[in-house]
Amino acid sequence: MTIEQIYTGCLAQGAYYIESDGEAVIIDPLRETAPYLERAERSGAKIKYVLETHFHADFVSGHLDLSRKTDAPIVYGPNANPSFDAHIATDGEVLKVGKVTITVLHTPGHTMESTTYLLKDEKGRPHAIFTGDTLFIGDVGRPDLAQKAGSLTQEDLASHLYDSLHNKIMPLPNDVIVYPAHGAGSACGKNMSKETWDTLGNQKQTNYALRAADREIFIKEVTDGLLPPPAYFPQNVAMNKGDIPSLDTVKKQGMRGLTPEQFELVAETENTLVLDTRGAQTFKDGFIPRSINIGIKGDFAPWVGAMVPDVKHPLLLVTDAGMEDEVVTRLARVGYDNVFGYLKGGIEAWRASGREVDTIESISAEEFAKRFQASKLRVVDVRKDGEYLAEHVDGAWHASLQYINQHLAAFSKEEPNYVHCQGGYRSMIAASMLKARGYHNVIDVAGGFKAIAETDVPRTDYVCPSTLKK
Repeated sequence: MTIEQIYTGCLAQGAYYIESDGEAVIIDPLRETAPYLERAERSGAKIKYVLETHFHADFVSGHLDLSRKTDAPIVYGPNANPSFDAHIATDGEVLKVGKVTITVLHTPGHTMESTTYLLKDEKGRPHAIFTGDTLFIGDVGRPDLAQKAGSLTQEDLASHLYDSLHNKIMPLPNDVIVYPAHGAGSACGKNMSKETWDTLGNQKQTNYALRAADREIFIKEVTDGLLPPPAYFPQNVAMNKGDIPSLDTVKKQGMRGLTPEQFELVAETENTLVLDTRGAQTFKDGFIPRSINIGIKGDFAPWVGAMVPDVKHPLLLVTDAGMEDEVVTRLARVGYDNVFGYLKGGIEAWRASGREVDTIESISAEEFAKRFQASKLRVVDVRKDGEYLAEHVDGAWHASLQYINQHLAAFSKEEPNYVHCQGGYRSMIAASMLKARGYHNVIDVAGGFKAIAETDVPRTDYVCPSTLKK
């Protein structure tokens, strides 16, 4: 028996390859099928099933493509209602894979179709559970994402989740290994560990949700502090329930190299958003006016999802040379299929054509400290709530990047806005968005709060006003 976790850090997502006696299953595959096909081919194994733990909200699954290419049936647990052919398993149903078995455990709560798969070894002993978004390491799946799909409230779903955990998962042996669909960084939970697997026994001792004394306490703890999910989540769910275009088709369109003339024409006629995926400190020195910077070398896909609410919005790309395929693939993972192409030759070709280039002022933390000591500055902290509350620049306003569109009218168009995050990635996203909307007095603080903390700028941990004011 072979178990491999195929972990994708930029999405904090774990897919799984299980093999026994020449047969294999894939659990929760990403959209690109090549890694799974190549893995099975290396072992000479046949993929027998494609298992889905639920309809995913934070990425577009590769179940359809993988099923088409292998003839393996797609399996969901009870209550699933896809528009394509799939095997809807019953609670307790057993799937045989080589010399091992996989038992379907219906575990509603995160969603009503959520299912955990229990793997038993060659001797019939429980070995591992693949919990999807039902149980994470250090957390459980948030119960608010599926409430709009019916009449259930998040408290109703949390109650279902409590029953699933206590009746289906916690009675299993302590040495059973827990393999979740996500780790730290995913928006599908709020307290996930950086570890990507653990024993069930250890989770019973350390996971706050599993230690809750009763149902009421559990419901309160898992629903407390939930932030609104990214806008693209329900769109990804809808895609995963329907007929998803092949990634090959998406890449064929997105990988079109456009001259500056063609690029400009498409931008004007198709109402596209220009997405520049270069690094922040490269982007600042020259970019196409009104383009948005979200660097590929960061939490790229989740931030695209947060900043571009409609997955169908037409996009044009500016990338580092050779990164076009990677960018198109990572966009497709979260459903952004409407890419019209990329700027061939990059920003250098744009400059050479004589077209306008914009810039953003970015200063070092040391320069920021000098200006801060010399006069009162308008400082905008775009980190998450917890980061800001832990410690921030004295007097800084807080406008979390994920919700910055709600604060645009409050930014000053007269005095400079000094924008920073923790390390410089998110602040350039914010600065580029503000620039695109006509705020030309934005100054980025390179290195973010991490660099500022090494200067003598006064800092505090008390709560300043939570939103920007004029």
